[in-house]
Amino acid sequence: MERKIVYMDNSSATRMDEKVLEAMMPYYFDVYAVASSEFGYSLGIEAKEALDGARETIGKRVNAEAESIVFTSGSTESSNMALKGVAMALANKKGKHIIVSKIEDFPVLNSAKHLERQGFSVTYLDVGADGRVDPSVLSDSIKKDTILVSIQHANQEIGTIQDIGEIGRICHERDVIFHTDATHSFTRVPVDVQSSSVDLMTISAHTIHGPKGIGALYVRPKTIIEKWMDGGYQERDRRAGLENIPGALGFAKATELVSENENERLRKMRDHLIERIMMEVSHVTLNGNREKRVPQNANITFHYVEGESITLHMDLRGFSLSTGSACFSKSLEASHVIRGIGGDHERAHGSVRFTLGRYNSMNEVDSVVENISEVINKLREISPLMEKG
Repeated sequence: MERKIVYMDNSSATRMDEKVLEAMMPYYFDVYAVASSEFGYSLGIEAKEALDGARETIGKRVNAEAESIVFTSGSTESSNMALKGVAMALANKKGKHIIVSKIEDFPVLNSAKHLERQGFSVTYLDVGADGRVDPSVLSDSIKKDTILVSIQHANQEIGTIQDIGEIGRICHERDVIFHTDATHSFTRVPVDVQSSSVDLMTISAHTIHGPKGIGALYVRPKTIIEKWMDGGYQERDRRAGLENIPGALGFAKATELVSENENERLRKMRDHLIERIMMEVSHVTLNGNREKRVPQNANITFHYVEGESITLHMDLRGFSLSTGSACFSKSLEASHVIRGIGGDHERAHGSVRFTLGRYNSMNEVDSVVENISEVINKLREISPLMEKG
């Protein structure tokens, strides 16, 4: 008998919706030409029209013009494109100072570190105990030579949502380009790029039951950004390389399928999970802001035990959980996010991330809580950390 897996690591990757695959299939086997209208044959024109339609669908979700959506290979490329593209464009015109928060995901953090090695100056902003940036601290950190601020919309580990409307307003008042990584909030939290003054925004399909390997960067018209990958003239000469047309169509379909009803269902499951764990398991800490968090995320530290031990024991019981971001899990270092909100190594190493998706149920939530309660009790019985505590 096949073992049933309860998957609650949907911020790392999601199971693709069958409707998404259906939308993609014709562009593998029927409309398989390069997306072009100038070649003069109908298959290329049809491919281009489909690609432009996908662009429009995704743009509407954030109140953006279709032409502002640049397809990429995913969130990593989008954030690299944003930071490095702006840096290349403005280094000799305005300055070399960039601001990011200390709890950004690795594509932003490592792009910033790369730019530091190239002679740029980077300010890494502290965040509060709930993971939020203080807008007044951001404002005080902007200098005459500041060219870019990159503050994520929602955190990849603890789910905290930033006030990107206020951050964008500050940036625009100071004539600074504002990039936000919305990988974990896109379609889950309403975003209007016009009212929030976002200049650049990273989004991806892999967190919303779409295909892997496709994402996009929203680029506000007239934003100064240089093409950073050489090749052809695709994406209005902003990103070289043949477009992933099936991926783009899948991304658009995945975007359409996320509804507010689904988000409310995720929110109810998240709240139920948090409430049960906080009531039934001792010595736990909820990481991140209780209210200002994406609907699918709960990150909890189980003190006196190691997060890796928890996830391994839960995996043996058929539950897929995470101790942090997908990129972070191969590192032995304590989570930079938990450390960034003031947690020590013990709190960081004991954290477990539960992220819900379309195919989870309330019964699965109850089953996760019941099993993790048993696992925690057993691990604490043999934990030397418990003896010290």
